[in-house]
Amino acid sequence: MKRISLLLVSICLAHSLLSQTIEKIIKPEEVLRIETMLASDEMQGRRTFTPGIDKAAAFLAAEFAAMKIEPYPGTQQYLQTFSMLRPKFLGVTARVNGSEMDAKNVVVVTCKDTIHITEQSGYEQVKIAAGENLSAQARKFINAKKNYIVLVDSSFAANFNMLTRFKTQLYQSNFSTVFILSAQPIQELEITATHSFTRQTLQNVAAIIPGKSRPNEYVIFSGHYDHLGVMSKDRQGNVLTDSIFNGANDDAAGTTAMLMLAKYFSKVKENDRTLIFVAFTAEEVGGFGATFFSNQLNPDEIVAMFNIEMIGTESKWGKNSAYITGYEKTNMGDILQKNLEGTGFNFYPDPYTTQNLFYRSDNATLARLGVPAHTISTSKMDNEPNYHKASDEVSTLDIENMTMIIKSIALSARSIISGKDTPSRVDTKALK
Repeated sequence: MKRISLLLVSICLAHSLLSQTIEKIIKPEEVLRIETMLASDEMQGRRTFTPGIDKAAAFLAAEFAAMKIEPYPGTQQYLQTFSMLRPKFLGVTARVNGSEMDAKNVVVVTCKDTIHITEQSGYEQVKIAAGENLSAQARKFINAKKNYIVLVDSSFAANFNMLTRFKTQLYQSNFSTVFILSAQPIQELEITATHSFTRQTLQNVAAIIPGKSRPNEYVIFSGHYDHLGVMSKDRQGNVLTDSIFNGANDDAAGTTAMLMLAKYFSKVKENDRTLIFVAFTAEEVGGFGATFFSNQLNPDEIVAMFNIEMIGTESKWGKNSAYITGYEKTNMGDILQKNLEGTGFNFYPDPYTTQNLFYRSDNATLARLGVPAHTISTSKMDNEPNYHKASDEVSTLDIENMTMIIKSIALSARSIISGKDTPSRVDTKALK
């Protein structure tokens, strides 16, 4: 009985010390400092390929350096530099089954300056049927290393233009994919498309804390630091008095959380598994930063990914709560909630499933490979007044609640980073 009593005292003391430590490290004033810098006018909205995002990357790297965390392997002072092949569309003509097609109903994804395709060109004809996931299916065909003609069901007419974002590619490819908004099989075909290409440089910012006993098992904490930049008009064509889209919630908030977690875990030094902290670039233009980073990893070695996006406002359940995208796909959410017993904080399943958030953020690349990679958010996606607007500024955020969310993520991750718990994998066979 005496041993049991001593053990209980030790556990309570350890929990008390842990609570004291987290309060000293993850503080509202520090959260506000980082958030304010990332979302300042000085960063000019952190648009990809602008001086503003380069300034943000330098700030993030300096923060990692101040923590004395190791740079992620292969980076230069925390900066993971890579290039992206960016096309300028010059024109397309298309004749299908004897009729001229409207150019807006054809999207050609290629790395060739000029491409000419007929029914004799050897392209395999496939379909994206009504009810399927347009983005997921399109990505599958583009990455299949084959030439495809993809017939897209007319039910996707309103969203067909979104396929143009797949024109920008990370890697040179000898294969091309042509999307045609048509439900009818193609017997005759003639398409000519012309692009010019430039290579542009991007940078993820990443650091690592090696694991003590399981160094080859990895846990990732991430957020994207890019946003929309400077625009003189909104999407409705209205002239803006404030032209800088500061992106305080989207996603300076998630990036701030990632940095605060790095600071916390670097001080407590309790991770048996290796921890990776990364700020992704180019999420807003297609998730290219996360895609590049993830493609350098062995997914079998990734135990979990905490991607954090838009946690600066209250969730639909109020304070001390957040939701996890793809909650039902693994048991990671259950593990996190178990570790938060008695704290008053609750994780909920994503309530916006029709918006397909699980595959719209930077967790998606690894999730498709089976990694329990989830996004944590509080954003009310059916009613978030400042989402993708110039009004997304620090003054609209609840810094106290945001701080509590970051603390809760840190506490919820304890049994995973210690090696006690290992989340189940995403069933890749069930993915569309």
